[in-house]
Amino acid sequence: MSEEKLEFEQVDTKDADYWMKMVKCQDACPVHTNACGYVTAIAEGRDLDAYKIARATNPFASICGRVCGAPCEANCRRGSLDTPITIRALKRFVNEKYGPESGDFTYYKEGCNTKMLPPEKSEGEKIAVVGAGVAGLTVAHDLVQLGYQVTVFEAYEKAGGMLTAGVPIYRLPRELVQAEIDAILSMGVELKCNMRLGRDFTIADLRKQGYKAIFLGIGLQKGRKIPIEGADLPQVYDGLDFLRAFNEGKPMELGRRIVVIGGGNVAYDVARSAVRPSKIPMADAKSDLERSETIAYDVARSAIRMSGDKEVHLVCLEKRNEMPADEIEIEEGAEEGIKLHDGWGPRVILNEEGYVTGLRTVKCLSVFDENGKFSPKYDENAVEDIPADTIFFAIGQTSDLTFLKPKDGVEVENGLIKIDPETYQTTAPDVFACGDVAHGPRLFIHAIASAQIAARSMHDYLRGTRTDVVVKKAWKSADYTMVDGWDQMKRKLPPALHSELRASSNEIVEINYSDAEARKQAARCLRCNVNTVFDTSICVACNGCVDVCPENLIKLVGLHQVRSDAKLMQIASDSLGLKAEDFKGYSDEELEQLGGLMLKDESTCIRCAMCASRCPTNAITMKKFEFTRECVTIHARNPKIKYQTV
Repeated sequence: MSEEKLEFEQVDTKDADYWMKMVKCQDACPVHTNACGYVTAIAEGRDLDAYKIARATNPFASICGRVCGAPCEANCRRGSLDTPITIRALKRFVNEKYGPESGDFTYYKEGCNTKMLPPEKSEGEKIAVVGAGVAGLTVAHDLVQLGYQVTVFEAYEKAGGMLTAGVPIYRLPRELVQAEIDAILSMGVELKCNMRLGRDFTIADLRKQGYKAIFLGIGLQKGRKIPIEGADLPQVYDGLDFLRAFNEGKPMELGRRIVVIGGGNVAYDVARSAVRPSKIPMADAKSDLERSETIAYDVARSAIRMSGDKEVHLVCLEKRNEMPADEIEIEEGAEEGIKLHDGWGPRVILNEEGYVTGLRTVKCLSVFDENGKFSPKYDENAVEDIPADTIFFAIGQTSDLTFLKPKDGVEVENGLIKIDPETYQTTAPDVFACGDVAHGPRLFIHAIASAQIAARSMHDYLRGTRTDVVVKKAWKSADYTMVDGWDQMKRKLPPALHSELRASSNEIVEINYSDAEARKQAARCLRCNVNTVFDTSICVACNGCVDVCPENLIKLVGLHQVRSDAKLMQIASDSLGLKAEDFKGYSDEELEQLGGLMLKDESTCIRCAMCASRCPTNAITMKKFEFTRECVTIHARNPKIKYQTV
C-alpha cells in the first residue's frame, strides 16, 4: 500500500528522541537508513518502495546489502525476543532488482534523499577528492549534486579502495562495485586513476590548479606486523598486500602450509582467500542452488589438485567467544577447512636457512587487563609449534602519510590526520578528511556517514554558512496487519554454496533470497515505529491489558512498589502535582492509596495490539510515529537563528 502524505512539524530533538530510539535499527545505523521501512515494504510486496527507502541515505546501498557490518541487526529489537531480522540480506534482495547492478541507474539517481543535502547550491567551484574509496566517493556523490566540479584522484588503476583491495571477491562481486561507482560517476564526477598523492601531485599542486577545497580519503594502506623474531623473512607477508593481489587476479606464490595471524574479519578474509586456488576450472559454473553435487565434487577435486592440497591455520589471542570476527566468518571458515588456534599468541617465526618452517605460539591466558587495556598475559610453559612455509599478518592497519609536507598545513596526531571532530576540517582550513585515515579502522557504513558530514562542512566552508540537521515528526493512526504466526517465525539466513565448492572457487558465497523467503523473513519485523500510546486520563485500571498481553510486559503497580525508583516517582509527582520529596513522608499504605503506575517493557513488545483491542475505554491506541531528517542552512550573518542539531 502507498504511504499517505503527512504534515510534518519541526521539533526539538529531545521531544522526539524517545520515539526515534524506539526504532532501534534506524537509530543504530550511522546514516539512519529506515530499515524498518524497507523491511516492511518487502513484507508487503512493495519492492521498489523498499529500494527507494534503502537507497535514500546511502550512496552504497547495494554494497552494504552484501558486506555491511550491519549495526542495525545487532540492535534489532526482534533480537530481544529471539533473533534479529536479516536486515542486510533483505537490502540485497531489493537492490539486485532496482539498484545499479540491475544495469539501470534511474532509480539510483531518483532515490537520493536530497533533503539531506544543504539546500543552497554552489557557484561551481572545483573540489579535489583524493582517494576513490567509500569516503571519497560519498563526498563526491554529495558535492556534485550541489553543483561543484568534483574530481576524484585514485592511486591505483581502479576505484573502490578497500571495496576492491580488501573485500574478497567471493563476498563482493567486482561488477557490482563497478556498477555503483559508475552510478556516482554518471552524476558528473570526474575520476582520474593512477594518480598517487605525493608521487604524481601534491596538495600544493591542487591549490595552484584552482581547487578551492580538498578532501583526503586515502584510508589506511599498510598492514601492521608484530616485531617478533623472523617477521622480516621473505615468506612473511602483509595480509592486505595479499588480498589486493588476490582480488586483482595476481596471486602471490604461496606454500602448502599457511598460517594467518589475527582474529578479525580481515584475518578470515586472508585465510579464506588463501584456501582458495588461484586459478579454478569454470566450466558449467553457476551461482545458484541448482548446482549439481557432481559438478561441485569435480570442481573441488580438480581445485585440490591445482592448489597442492593447502592447509590453512588461523592463530589469534582471543578465545573463540571473544574473537572480533563475525560469527558467520568463523563458521564458514571452519566449513572450508581453516584450522582455528584460538587463545594462542605468536612468539617466534621458525626458519631453516632463511626459509619459514613454522610458527611457535604460546598460550594466551587473557588479552586485556582489568581496565580493558590491551595487555596480553601468557602461560610460558604452554608452547605449540605450527608447521608453516607461508605466514600472513592480519592484525590491523596503519597509515602512510609521507606525502604531507609542512607547507600543506595538515597536522598528524597518533598516526592519523588531525581533524575537528564535528566538521572533519583539518588544521589546514581548505583540507578535510574522514574515514579510516582520520578515525582509524571502522565499518564502511561509518565511513559513509562521516563523509556525508565532511561534504556538508566543505560546502559550509565555501559558502560561509552553517548546515544543521533538523528532525520533523508526525503521528498517525496505525493501519497495519501482521501475518499469521509472525511472532513464531524463525530467522533464516540466505542460502550459501556448499562448503566444498566454496573452498574450490571464487564464486559468490551467499545466494540471494527467493521472493517467498524474503517476504517471510521481512514479515518477522516487529514494526517498532508503531507504538502503544496510553491516555491515563481515561484509564479505569481494569487490568484488562495486563491480563491479555501475551508477553507479560504490562504491569499496573502501586506507587509503594516503585518508591525506590527516582525516575518513576518523578513521573508520579508530575502527574499528581506534587513534589517528589513530598513522598518521603508517606507510608507504603498511603502511597498505595494515592495511585499507581502503568509500566510497559518495550524490549519485547510484538505489536499484536491485543491491549488496545481489549481496553474498554480506548485509553490504549496504536499509533505510528513518522519522522524525517533534513538539512537547513544558517547564514553566518544571521547568528540569532538556532536549530536543534541531531
